[in-house]
Amino acid sequence: MYADSGIEWIDIIYDWCVLLLINLANQIGITYEEINVWLFVVLVPISLLILVLINLILFLKVLKLKKNNFSNVSK
Repeated sequence: MYADSGIEWIDIIYDWCVLLLINLANQIGITYEEINVWLFVVLVPISLLILVLINLILFLKVLKLKKNNFSNVSK
């Protein structure tokens, strides 16, 4: 079970990550496939959604601050 992309550093990282997931799955008593589903179907999309929402909130705060600064400067 080794990667064979032809790019050595990618194969090394991939193999290391697969072994890490297998070991982690064994530690918590689930299969490699289950940990993949939890990570890449559940946790990563939820994390990305949360990060997008945080960025949107911060973007709106910056717009509000800019609007307040411009209105204060013009007075």
